[in-house]
Amino acid sequence: KETEEVFKVKKSSYSKKIVKQLKKEYKEDLEKSKVRTEVNSPTDVEAALDKTGQIKDIGQEDGTANSEHGEEEMEVESEKEEEKPKAAGAFSSALSSLNVLRPGEIPDAAFIHAARKKRQMARELGDFTPVDSEPGKSRLVREDENDASDDEDDDEKRRIVFTVKEKSQRQKIAEEIGIEGSDDEALVAGEQDEELSRWEQEQIRKGINIPQARIYQPAEVNNLYYQNTYQTLSYGSSYGIPYTYAAYGSSENKSQKTDNTVPFKTPSNEMTPVTIDLVKKQLKDRLDSMKELHKANRQQYEKHQQSREDSTKAIERLEGSSGGIGEQYKFLQEMRGYVQDLLECFSEKVPLINELESAMHQLYKQRASRLVQRRQDDIKDESSEFSSHSNKALMAPNLESFGRDRVIYQEQVKRRTAEREARRARRRQAREQTGKMADHLEGLSSDDEETSTDITNFNMERDRILKESSKVFEDVLESFYSIDCIKSQFEAWRSKYFASYKDAYIGLCLPKLFNPLIRLQLLIWTPLEGKCRDFETMLWFESLLFYGCEEQEQVKDDADISLLPTIVERVVLPKLTVISENIWDPFSTTQTCRMVAIVQKLVDGYPTVVNAENKNTQMLLKALLLRMRRTLDDDVFMPLYPKNILENKNSGPYLFFQRQFWSSVKLLGNFLQWYGILSNKTLQELSIDGLLNRYILMAFQNSEYGEDSIKKAQSVIACFPKQWFANLKGDKTISQLENFCRYLVHLADTIYRNSIGCSDVEKRNAREHIKQIIKLLASIRALDHAVTVANDHNVKELKILIEGK
Repeated sequence: KETEEVFKVKKSSYSKKIVKQLKKEYKEDLEKSKVRTEVNSPTDVEAALDKTGQIKDIGQEDGTANSEHGEEEMEVESEKEEEKPKAAGAFSSALSSLNVLRPGEIPDAAFIHAARKKRQMARELGDFTPVDSEPGKSRLVREDENDASDDEDDDEKRRIVFTVKEKSQRQKIAEEIGIEGSDDEALVAGEQDEELSRWEQEQIRKGINIPQARIYQPAEVNNLYYQNTYQTLSYGSSYGIPYTYAAYGSSENKSQKTDNTVPFKTPSNEMTPVTIDLVKKQLKDRLDSMKELHKANRQQYEKHQQSREDSTKAIERLEGSSGGIGEQYKFLQEMRGYVQDLLECFSEKVPLINELESAMHQLYKQRASRLVQRRQDDIKDESSEFSSHSNKALMAPNLESFGRDRVIYQEQVKRRTAEREARRARRRQAREQTGKMADHLEGLSSDDEETSTDITNFNMERDRILKESSKVFEDVLESFYSIDCIKSQFEAWRSKYFASYKDAYIGLCLPKLFNPLIRLQLLIWTPLEGKCRDFETMLWFESLLFYGCEEQEQVKDDADISLLPTIVERVVLPKLTVISENIWDPFSTTQTCRMVAIVQKLVDGYPTVVNAENKNTQMLLKALLLRMRRTLDDDVFMPLYPKNILENKNSGPYLFFQRQFWSSVKLLGNFLQWYGILSNKTLQELSIDGLLNRYILMAFQNSEYGEDSIKKAQSVIACFPKQWFANLKGDKTISQLENFCRYLVHLADTIYRNSIGCSDVEKRNAREHIKQIIKLLASIRALDHAVTVANDHNVKELKILIEGK
C-alpha cells in the first residue's frame, strides 16, 4: 500500500537512484503476492516441496538467462548464503515434527505453520533460486506476527486472477507515474515480461501438480488451457483425493467454509469421436431449440403487438371520451380570470354609477318639487285673495307687530301673481294660435312651465352628470364595459360547454352582471318627457334581445330565455318606482298618460314580470298609490263661496272656483286612467270616495242648477270606466256613486221647479235637461233613480232613453 502511494507521485520528482529503489520494492511486492501451496498431510508437504523444486528449476532456466537484475541480485545471493546454516537447523526440527502426523490425519494450524516454515527453509537452503529479492523480509516474519486466520486473509487478498492478455501491475503503475519515454523503458519492459512469464509458469505447475490450489477462472477456460499445455498430466493420477477447493484454518473456519466449496470435475484426456450423425444431431437439436426459441419470441412479439394495439385503442377511446376536457379546463380557467377581473372592475365602478344615478334622480326630483310647490303657493295666494271670510294679514306667516315681514310677504305674493298671470297669458295666446280656445276650460291645463333660469340650471347640471358618466369607464378596456363584448364571452361559453354553463347558473347571474351597465345607459331615461326614447329601442335591449336564441333546440327551463324580462324587473321597474314617487305629477294629464302607457306596456309585454306576486311590481304600485294619496291630500283644494259671488262669471272668485273644480275633474280622470293596472277597489276608494264625494260634490252643491251643472256631471261620468257598470246586475249602481246619483235626482227636481211659471221655451229646455239627467243615471246603471225621475216628471221615453244611453 505504501509503495502504491509513493508511485502516485510523478516521475519528475525522483532521481534515477530513487527509481531503482522503487523497482526493488516492487519486486518484493511480487514475491509477497505468490500463491501459497496448502497441504493436508506430511506426504502432501513433501510432494509440494518436490513440485516447488521443479518450479525452482524452471525459474532458474528462465531466470539465469535474464542478466538485467545486475548488482541487486548479487547482493541478494550473498545474503542468502549467510543465512543457510541457521535455516538448516530450523528445517530439520520442523521436518522431525512433521513425521509425527499420521497419514490421513487432518493437520491443525500449528502443523500447517511448521510445514510452511519447512518449505521456506528449503528455499533458503538453495534448492531453487527464489524470486524474492529480500529473504530477510519474507512472509515468515508476517506469519509469526499474525495467526492462521490472518494468513488465510492475506492469502485471499494476494491471490491473483491471471489472464493472458491482462496488463501487469508494473505496467499499470508505470502508466500512473508516467515512466513511459524514459531511458530505462526497454529494461523495465524486459524485466517485466521475464518475471511475469517465470511467475506464471511456476503458478501453472503448482496448479497441475497440487490439485488443492485455489483457481478462480471458469472451469471451461482452465480445462482448455491445461489440455492444450499439459496433455501428458492427468488430474488425480498421483493423488486419490477429490478435486475441491480446500479451506484451512481452525475447525470453526472449516465448518463455516465447507458449504462454499465447489466441486471440480476431473478432466478426461479421452475425447468423444466426432461423427456426421453426431454433428447432424447437434445441429438438429440446436435447430429445434432455435425454433422453440423463435416460437416463444414470436408469441411474445404477437403478445406485445396485441398489447400495443389495445393500448392505442385505449388511448383513442380515452381521447375521444374526454370530450376536450383539457380545452374545456383551459377555457374555464380563462373565463374564471375574466369574470374575476370583471367583478373587480364593477366593484370599483358601481359606486360611481350609483352616485350619478342618485344625482340625476335628485335633479329631476327638485324640478318636480319646485313645480308642485309653485302650484300650491298659487292656490294659497288666490284663496287668500278671493276669500271673504279671511284676512290677508292673518294668512301671512310669522308676521311681527311692526309689519316688517308683511312687506316681504306681500312682495313675494305680488311676484308670484305676476308670474302666474304671465304664464296663463302665454298659454291662452298659444291656444288661440292653435284654435283650441273654444274647447278649453280653465283648470284643465297643467301649469308646468318653467323660467329660463330654471331651464338653464337644469340643463347645465344634467350635462355635468352626463359628462361624468362618460368618464366612468374611460380607464377600462372595452371588453369590461361593453355589453356586446361581455355578452360574446358568455355566448361562447354557452355554445361550447352548455352543461358547465348551466351548472354555474350563469343565466341567473347575467341580469345582475348587466345591471350597472344598463342603469348607466338609462341615466337620463325618463318616460314622463315627450322626447324620451323607448327602452326597447336602446342599444342594450337590441344587444341582449336574441341572447341564448341559437338555432339549436331550446333547453327546457333555460334561464337565458327570461334574460330581458329579468332585466326589466330588476332595472326598469325600480327606475319607474323612483320616477313615480319623486317625479310624476298626478295633476299633469300628459305625464299621467305617459306613465300609464309605459306601465301598461310592461303589463302587456312582460306578464311574467309585472304581476301582483312580483316584489318590484308591488313596490311600483305602492309608489303610485302613495303619490296619488299625497296629491289628494296636499294639492286638491275646493273653495266655498256664496252663490251671489258666483253669479258674476267674470269675477275672480268665480274663475278661481271654476279653475279648482275642473282641476279636480282632471285629477279624477287621471286617477281613473289606472283602470286595469290598479284594482277597482283601490281606484274607487281614491277617485270616488276621496275625490268625487269629498271635493267635487261639494262644488256641485255650490254651483247653480242648470245647464252648467249637467255639463259638469257629464264630464265627471265620462271619467268613469264603462267596465265598472257593464257587469252589474240589478237596477242599482255601485255603492260609492249613490251620493252622486241623489245629486242628479235633486238636480232634475230643481230644474223642474225652476221651470214652473216660465215660458214654454224654458219649460221645453227644462224637460230636455231632465231627459239628459235620466240618460246620465242610466249610463252609470242607476236604473232605479232613472225610473224615479221619469215617473216624477212624466217622462214616457224612459225605455228609449235607457237603451240610448
